[in-house]
Amino acid sequence: MKGRERLLNAVTYVGLIVLTLGILTFMAGLIVNGFSILVPVGIGTSVGAVFIFLIGVFLVVTDEMLEKSYIGTKVVPLKSKKGAPIQ
Repeated sequence: MKGRERLLNAVTYVGLIVLTLGILTFMAGLIVNGFSILVPVGIGTSVGAVFIFLIGVFLVVTDEMLEKSYIGTKVVPLKSKKGAPIQ
C-alpha cells in the first residue's frame, strides 16, 4: 500500500513540475518577441506531463487490480452428453 502511495505521489509531483515548465515555456513563447519556437515546445511539454501522470495512475491502478484479483478460481471441465460433439 505504501509503495503505491509513494509512486502516485512521485508521479503527481513530477507531472506537476513538468506541466508548470510547459506552461511557463508556452507563455514565454507567446509574450516575448523572437521566441515563437517556444510555443510548440511548451505545448508538447504540457501534453507530455499529462501523459506521464496518466501512465503513472494506470500503473498504480493495474498493480492494485492484480493484487485484488489473485484469488484464484477452480476450473472444472464441463461434462459432455453422450454423442454430443465436444467444442
